[in-house]
Amino acid sequence: MKKKGLLILGLAAALTAGSGITAMAAAGWASENGQWVYYDNFGSYVTNEWKRGADNQWRYLNSRGQMAVNSWVDEEYYVDSNGVMVAGKWMKLNSNIRSLTASDHWYYFQDSGKVVTNSWKKIDNKWYHFDADGAMETGWMDDNMSYAKDDGAAVTGWQKLLPPDDQGEERNPFDEDDRRWYYFNSSGKKFVPDLKDDAVCGEKRIDGTYYCFNGNGAMQTGWAYVGGSNVDPNTISGYRFYDANGKAITGWYSAAPPRDLTGYENEVEWFYFVKGGVPKAGPSKGNATSSDFLRVSGKTYLFNELGTPAVGLQRVKDKSSGETTAYYFDPVSCAMISGKMTIQEGDGTKAQYYFLSSGKGFTGVQSGSLYYCGKQQAADGSLKYEVITLPGSNGSHTNYLVNSSGKIVKNTSSAKDNDGNKYTTDRNGIVTKVNGEAVGAGATFGAPREPDYWE
Repeated sequence: MKKKGLLILGLAAALTAGSGITAMAAAGWASENGQWVYYDNFGSYVTNEWKRGADNQWRYLNSRGQMAVNSWVDEEYYVDSNGVMVAGKWMKLNSNIRSLTASDHWYYFQDSGKVVTNSWKKIDNKWYHFDADGAMETGWMDDNMSYAKDDGAAVTGWQKLLPPDDQGEERNPFDEDDRRWYYFNSSGKKFVPDLKDDAVCGEKRIDGTYYCFNGNGAMQTGWAYVGGSNVDPNTISGYRFYDANGKAITGWYSAAPPRDLTGYENEVEWFYFVKGGVPKAGPSKGNATSSDFLRVSGKTYLFNELGTPAVGLQRVKDKSSGETTAYYFDPVSCAMISGKMTIQEGDGTKAQYYFLSSGKGFTGVQSGSLYYCGKQQAADGSLKYEVITLPGSNGSHTNYLVNSSGKIVKNTSSAKDNDGNKYTTDRNGIVTKVNGEAVGAGATFGAPREPDYWE
């Protein structure tokens, strides 16, 4: 017997086995002229109705009463070459009867036999999306919130893809074909941040690292403004920097400043990013406190509002004592330095300074010289000698006599300045008489010269 004959016999058995029905003799399945039909109890063809065969599988009788094969039923079900309703499986079918384009598409029929349409379906632990006709979708879908490759399974995790056509992403400087990186969660949903406060992207922490995504979900690189509550857009605080892999930078990094911020002195600046990729920033010059210091690898730094390290003389207020004094940050290393040094000030003149090991500008007497906020006090060259009134605690003050070399003049009764004033000092260099008259307890003379903070 030929194979075709065996298939026909097998189908006959599937439809009639155990029923004891003879064609045209009683209700049930019968074969007529090579077509399977189904008679009701009145001997009429059953039409437009589902009937089970002896194999308990559903089959459909069309409007002519014939068993349908290889066709759609009610545009929601499909029967295969044996007329069996497809259920719980994939089928690749030509869609010309379901859509305007005649091409092969994959469809999935649920256990009920109904095709999945216009929804997501999890199949074998993967998510698939089907259009209104039931065809499995690929590419961008679901309002561009999900993406499927050729196998139809929604992608998850990191994916490098061409953007949707309607989103007009700018050219990616790190990728010649203009693809972008996107991140999809375990259900295939693309991450898109809720942007606020004029932010151009929003952050997401993935595997312990921060990344930033724009309003279309595309990963960003370089500088990006993320905003935040109470953030001044004219400072560096609302910005982050992401490398070519999209990772938020931490630690020291040299880069061109954000193009939307002004006030930088150089085309390329150094920045320091603390935990989470936040750039270290401080107040404008002259408004810093000791709490603004940053300790990195045993060295101390101060940053301005633009996020660049402060250099040179800086006015800083001690947070605990309230005292304001000078600190000095090396112009090359940008680190705070201490000890004695000569500093060229803004007018081109040089002055001696002394900073304690803490970096604080010293006020008081050290090695025969008088200092105020770190700056050595010296008489004006035209005077030869000068009295400097040094403020103390609780409103007190002390008057010292210094010469033009910056040394305190001690134990003298004959020091005379170029104006003819004669001074008497004790062993500490404190002025006790001027022109032979005792200096009263409340007497004050010249104020100390402050450091030139504004180089």
